[in-house]
Amino acid sequence: MIRLLFAIIGISAALFPINANDKAISVKAAAKQKADSIVQLLTLDEKIGLMMDRSKPVPRLGIPEYNWWNEALHGVGRAGVATVFPQAIAMGATFDPVLIRETFDIISDEARAKYNEFRKSGDHGRYKGLTFWTPNINIFRDPRWGRGQETYGEDPYLTTQLGLAAVAGLQGDDPEGLLKTMACAKHFAVHSGPEWNRHSFDAKDVPAEYLWGTYLPAFEELVNAGVGQVMCAYNRFDGEPCCGNTRLLQHILREMWDFDGIIVSDCSAIRDFYKPGNHETHKDAAEASSVAVVSGTNLECGSEYSNLKEGIERGLVTEEDINASVARLLAARFQLGELGEDAVTPWDSLPGSVVDSPLHRQKALDVARKSMVLLKNNGILPLSTNDKSIIVMGPNAADTVMQWGNYSGTPSHTISILDGIRSKINSVKYAQGTSHVVNEGELPEVDLTGVETVIFVSGISPKLEGEEMKVNLPGFRRGDRETIELPEVQREYLKKLKAQGKKIVLVNCSGSAMGLAPEDAICDAILQAWYPGQEGGQAVADVLFGDYNPAGRLPVTFYRDDSQLPDFEDYNMAGRTYRYMKEKPLYPFGYGLSYSDFSYGSPKLQETAEIGSKIPFIVNVSNDSNTDGEEVVQLYIRKKDDPGSINKTLRAFKRVEIPANSSIDVEFILDEDSFKTYDPVNEEMATTPGEYIIYYGGSSSTPNSKTVKLL
Repeated sequence: MIRLLFAIIGISAALFPINANDKAISVKAAAKQKADSIVQLLTLDEKIGLMMDRSKPVPRLGIPEYNWWNEALHGVGRAGVATVFPQAIAMGATFDPVLIRETFDIISDEARAKYNEFRKSGDHGRYKGLTFWTPNINIFRDPRWGRGQETYGEDPYLTTQLGLAAVAGLQGDDPEGLLKTMACAKHFAVHSGPEWNRHSFDAKDVPAEYLWGTYLPAFEELVNAGVGQVMCAYNRFDGEPCCGNTRLLQHILREMWDFDGIIVSDCSAIRDFYKPGNHETHKDAAEASSVAVVSGTNLECGSEYSNLKEGIERGLVTEEDINASVARLLAARFQLGELGEDAVTPWDSLPGSVVDSPLHRQKALDVARKSMVLLKNNGILPLSTNDKSIIVMGPNAADTVMQWGNYSGTPSHTISILDGIRSKINSVKYAQGTSHVVNEGELPEVDLTGVETVIFVSGISPKLEGEEMKVNLPGFRRGDRETIELPEVQREYLKKLKAQGKKIVLVNCSGSAMGLAPEDAICDAILQAWYPGQEGGQAVADVLFGDYNPAGRLPVTFYRDDSQLPDFEDYNMAGRTYRYMKEKPLYPFGYGLSYSDFSYGSPKLQETAEIGSKIPFIVNVSNDSNTDGEEVVQLYIRKKDDPGSINKTLRAFKRVEIPANSSIDVEFILDEDSFKTYDPVNEEMATTPGEYIIYYGGSSSTPNSKTVKLL
């Protein structure tokens, strides 16, 4: 394959001696050399035409048109039928990197299969290429952010582990260094709302502790792992737009982290530099485009780069700057096997039949099941399929599109939550009862005679929270939320059901944390189901009726109510997430119930160790019930006398299966990175001598702890 690749791109294999250890490097080096050669043959206009997401063809050199914009947040997006997995935040709730890697292996299979079909028909349009702007590894610092559903939650370590899994699944592990698809870490950096002012907002005065300890770690680790693209964000950071921010793009990304991949702008972000009412930091399109390129943004999603020729004429950017960007772009296309008529990759034979195949639908069900988080159960669950006194109600019970989340593909079929329940009890009654936010007109009265238990499917939907939306309803603002409380129409309806003496099983669907304190007080059980994808209804029913034992964990803190939230526009982490808040939340990060009961023994841990050594941590975990189950064993670390403000931070976790009435030893190997804290003297994350408390258990609120001293 290596020598074939060299032949394809016109480079003599003799230039690069090959052995088993340098194949990937050789492919990348070969692609780079060919790209550098082609750049010398291009005119300035041709170069500029290659630097926008709708890259223009150069027929005389055999370069076809290419559209860089594609999506794969939780399945191949916006390109017709595809398997729709649970939304990213639900993937976060699985606490299972292996599962997420397998999922993105499937997603990249479907992506390649679709690409093969598109290429045969000469279709080079948007959402038809191999460069995916996934994953979103921003930190979900505030539950009001509408795009938080696209992330893996509020914790940097969890986000890192699942982000790494997504990148590995998308880019593949071809031993010769060809890329299956190309992933993208976004949005760099310090970006998490609000949506309504993202084109003018300045994330400023962020203390270094939060910059290096919260907002940047996941990006650094994905860069170290070889992610192909990084997308710069819309907002400003300390006064400079992120896509023209020298500190972020040059000093941190290129120089400190040695990132040699592609930096791509968010869509129309360059126009924000000068557009009236937006950032207005630059004079015009030529200046904005030139500054972006000089700062390191190689590819624009948009068309402002068409003004780069004027930028050269005005001395704002050089052709050498443009050459560097074009070389990166062409090298990536060669590494993907997208350039060269005779290019051959291991995935060229993937047929369209893999898309939405039975195997992939089963994996969507597996992920949905593993994402379910049981928040409360007074013993009512699991329900009996023989119970004829159940009714299904609520605005999300029969809403299949809600289950897809944003940035989704189109499934061939979606199992609604009502459908799933009817697979258990075919004759179950259904009545919507109330809408999400505002009841338009009178909904019919519901006869609850003979009903003892109501499965009420509550929450919000991707039509209410998401990316810069045109939504103006009570509690919502242009994609964000102004309150985390369950909408009043649903809250009042639940009170009426309780007043009638009904048992209530609440199934909540949302891409973000909800304020459910009143519901916690009156409901018999609460299941957080997120936006669970095409098989989500079956997963919910399997949990409710005991065919699947839930083990999902919250990837975000569920605050009690709005009073626990700091100012949305304040990017300081003080008071936010389990890592910094001082008050007690309704449900803590990492929390989730099971139909099994687990207990922990005293761990084995050496009390003193040298910094840099490998430290085993072994704890015995018992399943003290008659039901097989899974536990997510979590380790959190805090340094004693730490001058920082952090409470504790997740540093390891494992999702393990434990048979009924059995126990297993769960082993972690802690290393130097496990004990990193913010060092205010050197303004960096570092491991320093001292005593560290290791908290272990089934959530971030675990009281179990051991101490180790690092020398």
